[in-house]
This record gives sequence, structure tokens and C-alpha cells, in this order.
Amino acid sequence: MTDVALDKADPAGSLPSTEKEPDDEIEEKNQEDPPATAAEGEGAAGGVYRYIKGDLFTSEIFKVEIQNLPKYIGFNDLKKFLNKHGINPHKIKLFSKQMFAFVTFKNQEERDKAMKAVHGMQWKSKVLSVRLAKPKADPILKKRKQEEEAEGGQPGAKRAAGSQEGEEDEEEPLNIQIANAVTPGLTVPYEEQLKRKEKEVEGVLQKLTREIGNNNKAMLPWLFVQKEKYNKMCCPLEAIRPSPVQTEYRNKCEFVIGVGADGEDKTVGFRLGKYKGGSCAVVSPSETTHVSSEAKRIVQGFQQFIRTTPYAVYSPETYEGHWRQLTVRTSRIKQTMAIVFFNPQKLQEEEIEELKRNLRQYFTEGEGKESAITSLYFVRMGQRTSAGTEDLPCEHVTGEEWIHEELLGLKFRISPHSFFQTNTPAAEVLYSAVGEWAQLDQDSTVLDVCCGTGTIGISLAKRVKKVIGIELCQEAVDDAKANAEANGLTNVEFHCGKAEDVLPTVLNAVVSPNVTAIVDPPRAGLHSKVILAIRRAEHLKRLIYVACNAKAAMNNFIDLCRAVSNRVRGAPFRPVRAMAVDLFPQTMHCETILLLERVDYTTNRICSNASVMSTEIVSLKSVVPQ
Repeated sequence: MTDVALDKADPAGSLPSTEKEPDDEIEEKNQEDPPATAAEGEGAAGGVYRYIKGDLFTSEIFKVEIQNLPKYIGFNDLKKFLNKHGINPHKIKLFSKQMFAFVTFKNQEERDKAMKAVHGMQWKSKVLSVRLAKPKADPILKKRKQEEEAEGGQPGAKRAAGSQEGEEDEEEPLNIQIANAVTPGLTVPYEEQLKRKEKEVEGVLQKLTREIGNNNKAMLPWLFVQKEKYNKMCCPLEAIRPSPVQTEYRNKCEFVIGVGADGEDKTVGFRLGKYKGGSCAVVSPSETTHVSSEAKRIVQGFQQFIRTTPYAVYSPETYEGHWRQLTVRTSRIKQTMAIVFFNPQKLQEEEIEELKRNLRQYFTEGEGKESAITSLYFVRMGQRTSAGTEDLPCEHVTGEEWIHEELLGLKFRISPHSFFQTNTPAAEVLYSAVGEWAQLDQDSTVLDVCCGTGTIGISLAKRVKKVIGIELCQEAVDDAKANAEANGLTNVEFHCGKAEDVLPTVLNAVVSPNVTAIVDPPRAGLHSKVILAIRRAEHLKRLIYVACNAKAAMNNFIDLCRAVSNRVRGAPFRPVRAMAVDLFPQTMHCETILLLERVDYTTNRICSNASVMSTEIVSLKSVVPQ
């Protein structure tokens, strides 16, 4: 979950003077300009800071502005700099061209600690300054205020022109508007979609090639050869593999509940735009191409149910109301799971239990029976009062506790919170490619990092000596263990915890001479501690990185390949093979597989001429033969 009001989830297919200022002077500023001032000023009049109220959590009230940052630093540079000095930011927004950044914290204590530590600190010849920052204005209320001001101050001709433009926008059918929002590639021929995605990955590899050269000079001779052979890329990019299906492929969809773009209350579907863009209008998924017919049927049935109840939809503006979200999971064996998210507000427990009974009756005996839900859950989703991101408890209402899926001839059970690739046929293509590239045998040990329900490791288990999976979500770990047992596997084990905490211990315990790691992390990539642990484990010779966002994983790629330093120990890796796999037709997203192998520098020799001294790598070879 994200901060209230400002970063509402949008499940539309849905994730840087030299004298230090005295500490007491900084404390005095805290007292003189507290965050509440914004709410008392413009917030009281315009309402754009109304979300700062009561005991609801938003890190925007613990926000600072760091000024005078060095040139050419990136988000990760700033994050590492702060972490190095014992500062743990909640969120960072960097404005590199203006050389300042907004940083938020989980509480006032951490914010004040950061202000004391950073103010006056020197970084790359720049002396940093820190000051309190106003919270961000609520985008919906800000947009409404701007519209009201414009309407009141514009000349009549301009107002008329604006109204006419608005009418023209409204004339576009809602099914076209929502298709453009959630499947922007719908009108592009599929072959052209694939070409564009492959070109995108090519650009990522070309950038990676430059970054490796900047961060590991010893690889420059090898990179020079690779760039000549592979169009400025550090490794060959194989032809993109298409999705076997291009429509109704999503097995998990998150639908918001709100006022419809057509004015209908209690509409279940996708938002036309993002909350931060000032839009809350919801459109039914009935005519979208990527949502399954089973999910559409459940949405329709659920929408009919909530319209019979006295409970209003939740408003992200006022924080009033109840109905928030519906998540639907489906499988190819015709099992369906529905997860209802509801804000209880101040309802009595008896009222909530009565609502759950009505839900059960509606979907098992009433009109909703045609929705064919096989597993129904209820989640109480109130306002956050802390920065915790733990999964909310799911209350089982009726049906089975899990749904099941078949993939590559294996059986998998799936819990409400467990990760499972959203396009099952394309996931089979992805995992088959991973198996081909891993070069496994009966002596191999596979580390499946961020393993979810264990799909990758379990699909490879019969070909190797041992599989060790690591996953943060306990539900997913329980599923993975059950899946291994259901498929008759005894050489698989799973560990629950953060990869950065668990992986170092697991790596130290592995004694196999043939270790391959397969990582399939969330969109943001792996924690830097995981990368450092992988680098230190020199018996790990091969790594397959499955990235759902290759751009976001760039820093991981660079750290795997950068030169040895005091911080980064262990020989680097080098990319040897890459490929895109399309799991998300009609969008611009795809999965990228990158195979990296450990490098061995066998001999070094220093050469010089009149103007330059360089290191020539006489032999730079991969430990694992290609």
C-alpha cells in the first residue's frame, strides 16, 4: 500500500556557506515551520492539504528538501549516500537538473535525525543544506481548485473554447478511452508491438554496455569486441519470444470501485487516469481485451451486489465510504478467486459479519452464483496509521482456500497474496527459456530468489540435485512447499524472509561446485545487499536475471559487473546472452532475461605509450564455457 491521498494505487491492469548550521538552529526551524502550517494556511482555505488529518499515515508530513546537490547524481547515488550516513528515507524525489530533492521519512524522529546529519555536510565539493518542505497538494483537490479559479478568471471566449474542448473529449466513447489507458498498444499490429519491445531492450543493453565500461575499465577490451559484433551491445540479443495468447491473458486483475465515468455510482473497473493526475473516474472492464471473460463475469456480479447494499464507495478525497477494491484471480482449469477490499470505518462487528454472510449467500445461492467463484475472501482495508507495508489479513468467506493452476505439466496452488505470473501461457515460454539457458545437470544446485509460489525452481527440480527458494511472503512460501509436495519433489526447500537477510546464509551453506542463481525480483529490482552477497559467493558461476522492468534493474546489472572495490568484493559477472519475452500484449511492457557469468582475469599486463597508460587484458574469459 502507498501513502494516503497522494500515491493511491491505480490498478489499471494492474506494481542529489561551508559552515555547518548549529543543531539548535535547525531545531528552532522545526518549531517555527511545522508541517501543520501548510494545512492551517492554504489547506484550510483551499482544502488541498486536507489529507493531513487525524492519525492517518502519510510520509508527506515528514518531508524535507535537500538543496545544493552535486551535478550528475542519480536516485540511487542519493539513496546510497543517505544510507551510508545511517539515514533511511521513506521516499525520494530527485530533481537532478535543479540539484535538489524532496525526501520523506516514516516519522518525525527520523526526519529530524536526517536534518541534523545532512545539513552542512559536504558531498563531492558541495555543501548540502536541508529545510522543511510543504506536503504535496492533493492532486484531485488541486485540480478542482485550479478549474474553479480558471472559470472565475478566464475571459468568456476562453471559457467557451475550454468547454468546447471538454465536450469533444467526452464524445470519445468510454470503451476507447479505457482501452487507451490500460492497453495502449491495442491498435498497433502485434508484430510491430514485438519489434518495439525488442528495440527497447536493445536500448537497455546498449546503455548497460556504456555503464559497464564506466564502472569496470578492465572489461573495455572485451566490450570493444562485443560492441562491434552486436550493434553496440555487450552481448547478443536473441529474437523476442511472443506470447502464445494476445487477448484475455491476465490471470489476475485489480479493479477499483468508484463513481463511473458515465455517472453511475458503485462502478467496478479501471480508472481512466491516475489519482495524481487528478482523475478518479472508473470504467467497466467489459470491453477490454486483456481481461478474461471469467473475471468480467465476476466484476458484473459483484457490482450488482454492492449496488444493493447501503454502503457507499470509498472516497480518496474525503476518506469516507467503504467499498475500495476487488481483486480477481483465475486459472486455466476454471477456478476463480475473488478478494473484496472494504473499509469498515466505524461499523460494528455485527454489521460486518452480516455483510460477509450476505456476500456468501449471494455468490453461493443468489444471483451471483453464475459468477462461478470457487474461492471468496474479505479484507478489511482501513486507513494506515504507520508506514508498514505488511499484507492485510484475508478473511475466508466461502469456497476453497486456494485456486490451482497447471504450468509445464506441474500443479500449483495459489493463495490470495502469492505471486504468480499474470500470463500463464507466456510464463511457460519464459520458464522454458530459463531452463534452456541454465545449463543444468544432476550435480547442479539452483537458487530461486524471489521465488513466489516456487514455479521456476519446481519446474527445474527434476533436472538438478537441489533447489533452494527464497521468498518474502509467508503465504507464497507455504504454497511453494505444498506445490513441491504435490508434484512429488523431495529435493526442494524454501526459506521465508527478505532476500538480503536470507541469501548470504544460504550461499555460505551451499557446497555444490555447480551453483546457478535465478532471480525474478519485483519491479524495483534486488536490494543492494543481495547483489553484494552474490558477488562475494565466488562459487556461484552463473546467474539468470528475469526482469519485469529492465530499466529499473539497470543498477543491479551494473553492480553485478562493476570492478572489485572495498564495497564490492568478488569477481564481477559479464552479460553473455539476453532475450525479451512478451508477457503483456497490447502494452509496452515485457520481461527481459539476462544471462550473466562470472569472469576470471587470468593475466594482466600494463602497457603505456607517450600519452596514456592502459591495462591490457591478455586473457579475459568466462569461467563457464559458452
